[in-house]
Amino acid sequence: MASRARTKRYHHGDLPAALVDATLELIGEQGLQGFSVAEAARRTNVSPAAPYRHFSDRDELLAAAATRAAEELRERFTAATAAHAKPPERLAAAAAAYVRFAAERRAMFEVLFGAGLEKARYPRLEAATSGLMADLVEVAQALAPGRDAEAAWSLVLAMAALAQGHATLLIDHAFGAGACDEVVDEAERRVAAATRALVRGRGVLFAELGFAPG
Repeated sequence: MASRARTKRYHHGDLPAALVDATLELIGEQGLQGFSVAEAARRTNVSPAAPYRHFSDRDELLAAAATRAAEELRERFTAATAAHAKPPERLAAAAAAYVRFAAERRAMFEVLFGAGLEKARYPRLEAATSGLMADLVEVAQALAPGRDAEAAWSLVLAMAALAQGHATLLIDHAFGAGACDEVVDEAERRVAAATRALVRGRGVLFAELGFAPG
């Protein structure tokens, strides 16, 4: 059914999107190591040469998939943070959304954070990832001394490290076997708690990094 849907989309002139669909499907089944442009073409019912009319090489197709992933993650951040008014809760909600994204969009998570792409080579990918980080920095500025953007960036990086760590632990079954709702809920609860603790102790972080008190 999915293959027929992709073929129909191609006949309407959307081969790049269909190839991204196939790429994410392949990564979800076999991981990044199991992905090939030729197999993505086969699943999209086009010739092995057809993808290269839109993507110069394997990495450019992966970058398109990573861009879609970054755009979805940004949408999830926006929805999660909009549900809260206070900056600490907004950052905690974003961290929880990151972990759930890793659980529910494993292929997207893998291509966005595990493909080793040089983002500067792909303007759309760089814009998408920069945009989602900028959204978080804007939230964090309310917690930074003098609303300093660099201090806010440092706080967001620390939060992202917490979220990445919890997402990796979730994938490694540290919170329980599988990715059932209870396991994901527990990972979300823990990363949100860790983020709140980080925010409460941000003064120590800022001092260690040399930011003057506000």
